[in-house]
Amino acid sequence: MQDILKGMIQKLAETTLPTVHGNFIMLAYDSGKDDFPHVVLVNGDLSAHHPVDVRIHSECMTGDVFSSVRCDCGEQLDTSMHHFGQKGGILIYLRQEGRGIGLVNKMKAYNLQNEGLDTIKANHALGFHTDERNFEDAIEILHDLGVNRINLLTNNPEKIDAFTNSGIEVVERIAIEIRPREENAAYLKTKRSGMGHFFSSLELGED
Repeated sequence: MQDILKGMIQKLAETTLPTVHGNFIMLAYDSGKDDFPHVVLVNGDLSAHHPVDVRIHSECMTGDVFSSVRCDCGEQLDTSMHHFGQKGGILIYLRQEGRGIGLVNKMKAYNLQNEGLDTIKANHALGFHTDERNFEDAIEILHDLGVNRINLLTNNPEKIDAFTNSGIEVVERIAIEIRPREENAAYLKTKRSGMGHFFSSLELGED
């Protein structure tokens, strides 16, 4: 893949990756954490897609790897991979586990949720903000790939806001709603009521 524009973020490696969803180009970018680079999967000719479909997905080991249903992360990742396999686009996998608090603290937050706190109050009880993530590296990666107009697969308004004054235009938001389960319905409702995520009332089982 041709390096169209170099930002401050460093590309470390590139290879091909055949998957059950399609064939991708896999790139690793420096995340500032040794042995834990950001990972980018690209399917299709980016120069032929205007705008480009993009998903920015923050690492969730419990959901992405172990298929946890406490959240919707793993199913969102699978849905995104299927979408890009069929239609082309970019998956940016950022290494900011647990909305930026890390795996160990996420496990501690799970224990607090088991005691009755919601996901926001659990983070606050551990001394963290509701969401510790940022998306600057994703923006730099898109600049490095020469992408300046995107359709963003997200339910999170903060991801859309992150592109303000970035030089990248979000043309359209593509919803990526996963039908809730008994184990994560309360979590999804908290994301909607406490963080402003876009979820339909029907999907959350409400009138």
